[in-house]
Amino acid sequence: MTAIQGSAVDIATEDGTADAYLAHPVDGNPRPGVLLYMDAFGPRPRLRSMADRLAEAGYTVLVPHLFYRHGRAPVVELPEFIDPEARPDIFERLGPIMRALTPELAMRDAGAYLGWLADSPLVADGPVALTGYCMGARLALLTAGTHPDRVAAAAGFHGGRLATEDPDSAHLIADRITAEVYFGHADRDPSLPRDQIDRLDKALTAAGVRHRCEVYPGAPHGFTQADTSAYDREADERHWAALLDLLRRTF
Repeated sequence: MTAIQGSAVDIATEDGTADAYLAHPVDGNPRPGVLLYMDAFGPRPRLRSMADRLAEAGYTVLVPHLFYRHGRAPVVELPEFIDPEARPDIFERLGPIMRALTPELAMRDAGAYLGWLADSPLVADGPVALTGYCMGARLALLTAGTHPDRVAAAAGFHGGRLATEDPDSAHLIADRITAEVYFGHADRDPSLPRDQIDRLDKALTAAGVRHRCEVYPGAPHGFTQADTSAYDREADERHWAALLDLLRRTF
């Protein structure tokens, strides 16, 4: 197992300063970069542990706080374990913050995150990989299409609203993607019904994107998040196998 180091970093953006978590092997050698997009609950011990696991596999991993315009993380205090009773109150407070992060703002920020990785001596030259969770899966898809020259691989897990009928739906920029793409969908996920799963797959296929979209049987939305009641160990380990396989093929 590779020894790793984790630290807090600040990233200058066009709209302020985004706080972030950085994990990398302690040897300090440049490694392939991974931009990890958070779920709605934001940076917390669970996401840091996921970044650490990727760093142990030999990557330099950046986890930016996407809601930095509303303050440093956490913008909403979270319990150690997020159970169903806690969720309504948390999302009542998080809802306006999530809606304020428009695709335009998110992609402007993405340029800053990718630029930070490109300038870091801890990151190897060349394109990076993306992985995103819940809302982060949609941002991974958007980033792969918005910054195709900077992204070699993009993955998303239990993502919601990936292929809606809205004019700014993420799947509509599939024809700009040059990265290899993997999506692991939750089988029990009202935020991504079957018609959206099919629409996303068709868009990627029509655009000639190397991709695989899989539905994890019985898995609920949020299946990778061990600090929530949605956690599914079997689906989570399947996600790790798929993600690490994608990264090995890419780098």
